Amino acid sequence: MVDATITPIDRGTITTDVNHILEGAVVGTADDPNPDAVMGDGPVYNIVIDHPEGTILWDTGSHPEADAGHWPDDLYAAFEHTGLRPLEDDLEKAGYAVDDIDYVIQSNLHLDHAGGLYAFDGTDVPIFVHEEELKYAYYSTVTDEGSTAYVRGDFDHDLRWEVVHGEREHRFEGLEFLHLPGHTPGLLGVRLELDDGLLIIAGDQAYVRANYRDEHPMGGDLLWSKRAWYDSLRLLKDEERRHDATVIRGHDPEDLEVLRDEL
Repeated sequence: MVDATITPIDRGTITTDVNHILEGAVVGTADDPNPDAVMGDGPVYNIVIDHPEGTILWDTGSHPEADAGHWPDDLYAAFEHTGLRPLEDDLEKAGYAVDDIDYVIQSNLHLDHAGGLYAFDGTDVPIFVHEEELKYAYYSTVTDEGSTAYVRGDFDHDLRWEVVHGEREHRFEGLEFLHLPGHTPGLLGVRLELDDGLLIIAGDQAYVRANYRDEHPMGGDLLWSKRAWYDSLRLLKDEERRHDATVIRGHDPEDLEVLRDEL
């Protein structure tokens, strides 16, 4: 166990078709063959972990100019991010400066998670990322294959990458990285043994609680591998059952409130 504190950093709101969030959420029927699309909102947030070995930032959110041309044009049809601010400003509001951050953990390198990495360009701050994630992000942005949810300008900086290779790796006291492929090939979860219980930051292994609770997969391009996603879900549920863990999902407003009020 470790005496660490958790501070969520609100980074705005992302909006997309709910069929991305929940596979087949809106489908046609004989009575209603052309149903209206339904858009869903979710918070984008980062987390500061004040750990005895240093101040750790989990994810860096969207780029502050994501609504002004930083993303490729075709992504604006699928995603909208409002409430954008520089990472520096949101950290300052929470009582931190970029210089206070000793380590960064990138759960994945999608456009709503890696856009603040510019703030660590040219620094010695270690950026933890899984090997499979880093490979797939570059593969997706330098070829016509892979996923369109990666923006090379988010992560192609002079960064001190600390590559995670294994399925489970301890790098800090009481903190373990969990490889949770499914949403992306290299999604990293964080298993944190706090003094008052086990916390698992699952990130976008589950976009919202329904993905996790009801085992309802994400749809469209938000799921790299459904089989891998189910395997990762089983791992998380086993950890929750055996250790009475609190599991935090990537974009669920209720989970953000748990971080704010209960931890």
